[in-house]
Amino acid sequence: MTKYSPGLRSGSEPLILQAPRVGQDPRLAGTPNEDLLEDSPYGPLPVVGPDGLRPMDHYARPWSGARGTRIAIIVGGLGLSQTGTQRAIEELPSEITLAFAASGNSLQRWMQASRRQGHEILLQVPMEPFGSSDPESDPNTLLVDAPRAKNLERLHEAMASITGYTGIMNHLGGRLLSNVDALEPLLRDVSARGLLFLDDGSSARSTSGTLAKAIDLPHAFADMTLDGQVETAAILRKLDDLERLALRKGSAIGVASAFDESVQAIRQWVQEASRRGIEIVGVSALADDPTGYRAEVNQ
Repeated sequence: MTKYSPGLRSGSEPLILQAPRVGQDPRLAGTPNEDLLEDSPYGPLPVVGPDGLRPMDHYARPWSGARGTRIAIIVGGLGLSQTGTQRAIEELPSEITLAFAASGNSLQRWMQASRRQGHEILLQVPMEPFGSSDPESDPNTLLVDAPRAKNLERLHEAMASITGYTGIMNHLGGRLLSNVDALEPLLRDVSARGLLFLDDGSSARSTSGTLAKAIDLPHAFADMTLDGQVETAAILRKLDDLERLALRKGSAIGVASAFDESVQAIRQWVQEASRRGIEIVGVSALADDPTGYRAEVNQ
Protein backbone atom coordinates (compact mmCIF):
# COMPACT_ATOMS: atom_id res chain seq x y z
CA MET A 1 0.00 0.00 0.00
CA THR A 2 1.30 3.44 -0.97
CA LYS A 3 0.38 6.40 1.24
CA TYR A 4 0.35 9.93 -0.14
CA SER A 5 0.51 12.84 2.33
CA PRO A 6 0.62 16.53 1.32
CA GLY A 7 3.30 18.68 2.85
CA LEU A 8 0.88 20.70 4.96
CA ARG A 9 -2.40 19.37 6.24
CA SER A 10 -4.93 20.97 8.52
CA GLY A 11 -6.18 17.59 9.63
CA SER A 12 -9.56 17.93 7.93
CA GLU A 13 -8.51 16.80 4.46
CA PRO A 14 -9.06 13.17 3.45
CA LEU A 15 -6.07 10.83 3.43
CA ILE A 16 -5.62 9.38 -0.04
CA LEU A 17 -4.73 5.70 -0.13
CA GLN A 18 -3.80 3.71 -3.20
CA ALA A 19 -4.16 -0.01 -2.62
CA PRO A 20 -3.29 -2.81 -5.03
CA ARG A 21 -6.34 -3.91 -7.01
CA VAL A 22 -5.77 -7.59 -6.35
CA GLY A 23 -8.55 -9.48 -4.65
CA GLN A 24 -12.23 -8.79 -4.18
CA ASP A 25 -13.69 -7.10 -1.12
CA PRO A 26 -14.53 -10.08 1.14
CA ARG A 27 -17.92 -8.52 1.85
CA LEU A 28 -18.76 -8.91 -1.85
CA ALA A 29 -17.25 -12.36 -2.41
CA GLY A 30 -19.66 -14.43 -4.44
CA THR A 31 -21.09 -11.35 -6.15
CA PRO A 32 -19.82 -10.82 -9.71
CA ASN A 33 -18.50 -7.38 -10.62
CA GLU A 34 -20.81 -6.11 -13.35
CA ASP A 35 -18.01 -3.96 -14.78
CA LEU A 36 -16.15 -7.18 -15.61
CA LEU A 37 -19.00 -8.78 -17.57
CA GLU A 38 -20.49 -8.38 -21.02
CA ASP A 39 -23.72 -9.79 -22.41
CA SER A 40 -23.59 -12.56 -24.98
CA PRO A 41 -26.05 -15.02 -26.54
CA TYR A 42 -24.78 -17.59 -24.02
CA GLY A 43 -24.91 -15.43 -20.91
CA PRO A 44 -22.46 -13.07 -19.19
CA LEU A 45 -18.83 -13.34 -20.34
CA PRO A 46 -15.76 -11.99 -18.50
CA VAL A 47 -14.10 -8.85 -19.85
CA VAL A 48 -11.46 -6.35 -18.78
CA GLY A 49 -13.12 -3.44 -16.97
CA PRO A 50 -13.27 0.11 -18.33
CA ASP A 51 -10.45 1.08 -15.96
CA GLY A 52 -8.26 -1.85 -17.05
CA LEU A 53 -9.10 -4.11 -14.10
CA ARG A 54 -8.86 -7.78 -15.07
CA PRO A 55 -11.03 -10.60 -13.70
CA MET A 56 -7.76 -12.44 -13.00
CA ASP A 57 -6.82 -9.78 -10.46
CA HIS A 58 -10.23 -8.86 -9.11
CA TYR A 59 -11.16 -12.43 -8.20
CA ALA A 60 -7.68 -13.50 -7.08
CA ARG A 61 -7.10 -14.73 -3.56
CA PRO A 62 -4.77 -12.22 -1.85
CA TRP A 63 -1.49 -13.52 -0.46
CA SER A 64 1.18 -12.08 1.82
CA GLY A 65 3.61 -10.95 -0.88
CA ALA A 66 6.44 -12.16 1.35
CA ARG A 67 9.50 -13.92 0.02
CA GLY A 68 9.34 -17.60 0.78
CA THR A 69 8.19 -20.95 -0.50
CA ARG A 70 4.77 -20.88 -2.13
CA ILE A 71 2.55 -23.71 -3.29
CA ALA A 72 -0.74 -23.62 -5.19
CA ILE A 73 -3.04 -26.63 -5.17
CA ILE A 74 -5.98 -26.88 -7.56
CA VAL A 75 -8.79 -29.35 -6.91
CA GLY A 76 -10.82 -29.89 -10.06
CA GLY A 77 -13.94 -31.59 -11.31
CA LEU A 78 -16.24 -29.64 -9.03
CA GLY A 79 -19.88 -29.31 -10.01
CA LEU A 80 -20.18 -32.87 -11.33
CA SER A 81 -21.08 -34.45 -7.99
CA GLN A 82 -23.27 -32.46 -5.64
CA THR A 83 -22.08 -34.22 -2.49
CA GLY A 84 -18.44 -34.18 -3.57
CA THR A 85 -18.60 -30.50 -4.47
CA GLN A 86 -20.19 -29.55 -1.17
CA ARG A 87 -17.61 -31.52 0.78
CA ALA A 88 -14.69 -29.95 -1.09
CA ILE A 89 -15.99 -26.42 -0.55
CA GLU A 90 -16.70 -26.96 3.13
CA GLU A 91 -13.68 -29.05 4.11
CA LEU A 92 -10.78 -27.82 1.99
CA PRO A 93 -8.79 -24.89 3.41
CA SER A 94 -9.69 -21.58 1.78
CA GLU A 95 -6.18 -21.33 0.32
CA ILE A 96 -6.98 -24.16 -2.11
CA THR A 97 -8.01 -23.15 -5.64
CA LEU A 98 -11.17 -24.88 -6.85
CA ALA A 99 -11.79 -25.68 -10.53
CA PHE A 100 -15.36 -26.14 -11.73
CA ALA A 101 -16.25 -28.31 -14.73
CA ALA A 102 -18.11 -26.26 -17.33
CA SER A 103 -20.56 -29.16 -17.72
CA GLY A 104 -21.34 -29.25 -14.01
CA ASN A 105 -24.63 -28.50 -12.29
CA SER A 106 -25.70 -25.53 -10.13
CA LEU A 107 -22.39 -23.86 -10.91
CA GLN A 108 -23.36 -20.33 -9.98
CA ARG A 109 -24.59 -21.47 -6.56
CA TRP A 110 -21.40 -23.42 -5.95
CA MET A 111 -19.33 -20.46 -7.13
CA GLN A 112 -20.97 -18.20 -4.58
CA ALA A 113 -20.43 -20.72 -1.80
CA SER A 114 -16.77 -21.26 -2.65
CA ARG A 115 -16.00 -17.55 -3.06
CA ARG A 116 -17.61 -16.79 0.30
CA GLN A 117 -15.34 -19.42 1.84
CA GLY A 118 -12.36 -17.55 0.39
CA HIS A 119 -11.44 -19.89 -2.45
CA GLU A 120 -10.04 -18.69 -5.75
CA ILE A 121 -11.74 -20.52 -8.61
CA LEU A 122 -11.02 -21.62 -12.17
CA LEU A 123 -13.22 -22.91 -14.98
CA GLN A 124 -12.33 -26.30 -16.50
CA VAL A 125 -13.07 -26.51 -20.22
CA PRO A 126 -13.06 -29.87 -22.05
CA MET A 127 -10.51 -30.12 -24.85
CA GLU A 128 -9.82 -32.85 -27.38
CA PRO A 129 -7.41 -35.53 -26.14
CA PHE A 130 -5.27 -37.91 -28.16
CA GLY A 131 -6.83 -41.26 -28.97
CA SER A 132 -10.48 -40.25 -28.82
CA SER A 133 -12.52 -42.59 -31.02
CA ASP A 134 -15.38 -40.09 -31.28
CA PRO A 135 -14.29 -36.55 -30.37
CA GLU A 136 -17.68 -35.20 -31.50
CA SER A 137 -19.49 -37.25 -28.84
CA ASP A 138 -19.27 -34.33 -26.40
CA PRO A 139 -20.71 -31.23 -28.11
CA ASN A 140 -18.90 -28.99 -25.62
CA THR A 141 -15.36 -30.19 -26.36
CA LEU A 142 -12.95 -27.85 -28.15
CA LEU A 143 -11.67 -29.76 -31.19
CA VAL A 144 -8.61 -29.50 -33.42
CA ASP A 145 -10.60 -29.91 -36.64
CA ALA A 146 -13.58 -27.75 -35.68
CA PRO A 147 -13.94 -24.37 -37.41
CA ARG A 148 -12.44 -21.53 -35.42
CA ALA A 149 -15.84 -19.87 -34.97
CA LYS A 150 -17.35 -23.10 -33.62
CA ASN A 151 -14.59 -23.55 -31.06
CA LEU A 152 -14.98 -19.95 -29.91
CA GLU A 153 -18.73 -20.47 -29.58
CA ARG A 154 -18.11 -23.52 -27.42
CA LEU A 155 -15.54 -21.67 -25.34
CA HIS A 156 -17.93 -18.76 -24.78
CA GLU A 157 -20.77 -21.10 -23.87
CA ALA A 158 -18.50 -22.67 -21.25
CA MET A 159 -17.33 -19.29 -19.97
CA ALA A 160 -20.93 -18.15 -19.50
CA SER A 161 -21.74 -21.10 -17.23
CA ILE A 162 -20.26 -19.35 -14.19
CA THR A 163 -18.76 -16.05 -13.03
CA GLY A 164 -16.10 -15.05 -10.53
CA TYR A 165 -13.20 -17.11 -11.89
CA THR A 166 -9.61 -16.00 -12.46
CA GLY A 167 -8.89 -18.22 -15.43
CA ILE A 168 -9.38 -21.26 -17.61
CA MET A 169 -7.94 -24.74 -17.03
CA ASN A 170 -7.92 -27.56 -19.54
CA HIS A 171 -9.75 -30.82 -18.97
CA LEU A 172 -7.84 -33.44 -20.97
CA GLY A 173 -6.88 -31.76 -24.26
CA GLY A 174 -3.58 -33.37 -25.24
CA ARG A 175 -4.34 -33.14 -28.96
CA LEU A 176 -5.72 -29.60 -28.89
CA LEU A 177 -2.91 -28.28 -26.70
CA SER A 178 -0.33 -29.65 -29.14
CA ASN A 179 -1.88 -27.88 -32.14
CA VAL A 180 -0.88 -24.22 -32.33
CA ASP A 181 -3.30 -23.34 -35.14
CA ALA A 182 -6.32 -24.60 -33.21
CA LEU A 183 -5.16 -23.37 -29.81
CA GLU A 184 -4.02 -19.83 -30.64
CA PRO A 185 -7.41 -18.18 -31.29
CA LEU A 186 -8.78 -19.72 -28.10
CA LEU A 187 -5.92 -18.51 -25.92
CA ARG A 188 -6.04 -15.07 -27.55
CA ASP A 189 -9.67 -14.83 -26.48
CA VAL A 190 -8.77 -15.90 -22.93
CA SER A 191 -6.02 -13.29 -22.82
CA ALA A 192 -8.22 -10.50 -24.19
CA ARG A 193 -10.74 -11.18 -21.44
CA GLY A 194 -8.21 -10.62 -18.67
CA LEU A 195 -8.00 -14.25 -17.60
CA LEU A 196 -5.11 -16.62 -16.96
CA PHE A 197 -4.63 -20.09 -18.42
CA LEU A 198 -3.57 -23.05 -16.31
CA ASP A 199 -2.15 -26.04 -18.17
CA ASP A 200 -2.63 -29.13 -16.00
CA GLY A 201 0.71 -30.48 -17.20
CA SER A 202 -0.69 -33.77 -18.46
CA SER A 203 0.50 -33.31 -22.06
CA ALA A 204 4.24 -33.36 -22.77
CA ARG A 205 3.52 -31.95 -26.25
CA SER A 206 1.57 -28.93 -25.06
CA THR A 207 2.35 -25.66 -26.82
CA SER A 208 0.41 -23.48 -24.38
CA GLY A 209 3.48 -22.06 -22.64
CA THR A 210 5.25 -20.89 -25.80
CA LEU A 211 2.03 -19.53 -27.22
CA ALA A 212 1.07 -17.76 -23.98
CA LYS A 213 4.34 -15.83 -23.92
CA ALA A 214 3.89 -14.78 -27.55
CA ILE A 215 0.40 -13.36 -26.96
CA ASP A 216 0.95 -11.89 -23.46
CA LEU A 217 -1.34 -14.40 -21.77
CA PRO A 218 -0.83 -14.91 -18.01
CA HIS A 219 -0.25 -18.63 -17.60
CA ALA A 220 0.93 -21.38 -15.30
CA PHE A 221 1.82 -25.07 -15.51
CA ALA A 222 1.00 -27.72 -12.96
CA ASP A 223 4.15 -29.47 -11.79
CA MET A 224 2.44 -32.71 -10.79
CA THR A 225 -0.83 -34.57 -10.42
CA LEU A 226 -1.31 -35.46 -6.77
CA ASP A 227 -3.89 -38.24 -6.91
CA GLY A 228 -2.92 -40.49 -9.79
CA GLN A 229 -3.15 -43.17 -7.10
CA VAL A 230 -6.37 -42.53 -5.20
CA GLU A 231 -5.21 -43.48 -1.71
CA THR A 232 -4.77 -41.04 1.15
CA ALA A 233 -1.26 -42.24 2.01
CA ALA A 234 -0.13 -42.06 -1.63
CA ILE A 235 -1.55 -38.56 -2.03
CA LEU A 236 0.24 -37.42 1.12
CA ARG A 237 3.51 -38.72 -0.35
CA LYS A 238 2.91 -36.76 -3.56
CA LEU A 239 2.21 -33.64 -1.51
CA ASP A 240 5.55 -34.12 0.22
CA ASP A 241 7.16 -34.45 -3.22
CA LEU A 242 5.47 -31.20 -4.24
CA GLU A 243 6.84 -29.47 -1.15
CA ARG A 244 10.38 -30.66 -1.88
CA LEU A 245 10.06 -29.35 -5.43
CA ALA A 246 8.81 -26.00 -4.15
CA LEU A 247 11.71 -25.74 -1.72
CA ARG A 248 14.10 -26.16 -4.67
CA LYS A 249 12.27 -23.87 -7.11
CA GLY A 250 10.69 -21.38 -4.74
CA SER A 251 7.18 -22.39 -5.79
CA ALA A 252 5.22 -25.32 -7.21
CA ILE A 253 1.73 -26.17 -8.44
CA GLY A 254 -0.16 -29.41 -7.85
CA VAL A 255 -3.50 -30.56 -9.25
CA ALA A 256 -5.97 -33.10 -7.94
CA SER A 257 -9.58 -34.19 -8.35
CA ALA A 258 -12.31 -33.89 -5.75
CA PHE A 259 -12.07 -37.48 -4.53
CA ASP A 260 -12.79 -37.99 -0.84
CA GLU A 261 -9.24 -39.27 -0.36
CA SER A 262 -7.79 -36.19 -2.06
CA VAL A 263 -9.81 -33.78 0.06
CA GLN A 264 -8.82 -35.59 3.24
CA ALA A 265 -5.11 -35.73 2.38
CA ILE A 266 -4.89 -32.11 1.20
CA ARG A 267 -6.68 -30.81 4.28
CA GLN A 268 -4.31 -32.71 6.56
CA TRP A 269 -1.17 -31.75 4.66
CA VAL A 270 -1.96 -28.02 4.41
CA GLN A 271 -2.19 -27.75 8.19
CA GLU A 272 1.22 -29.38 8.57
CA ALA A 273 2.86 -27.45 5.72
CA SER A 274 1.69 -24.11 7.10
CA ARG A 275 3.45 -24.88 10.37
CA ARG A 276 6.63 -25.50 8.36
CA GLY A 277 6.42 -22.01 6.85
CA ILE A 278 5.00 -22.96 3.46
CA GLU A 279 2.52 -20.40 2.12
CA ILE A 280 -0.41 -21.89 0.22
CA VAL A 281 -1.58 -19.40 -2.40
CA GLY A 282 -4.19 -19.12 -5.12
CA VAL A 283 -2.93 -20.20 -8.51
CA SER A 284 -3.03 -16.63 -9.84
CA ALA A 285 -0.20 -15.74 -7.45
CA LEU A 286 2.08 -18.15 -9.33
CA ALA A 287 1.03 -17.27 -12.87
CA ASP A 288 3.70 -15.96 -15.21
CA ASP A 289 2.28 -12.63 -16.40
CA PRO A 290 4.08 -11.37 -19.53
CA THR A 291 2.17 -8.07 -19.36
CA GLY A 292 3.72 -7.03 -16.04
CA TYR A 293 0.31 -5.62 -15.12
CA ARG A 294 0.27 -6.83 -11.54
CA ALA A 295 3.73 -5.43 -10.82
CA GLU A 296 2.61 -2.03 -12.11
CA VAL A 297 -0.55 -2.09 -10.00
CA ASN A 298 1.42 -2.89 -6.86
CA GLN A 299 3.97 -0.09 -7.29
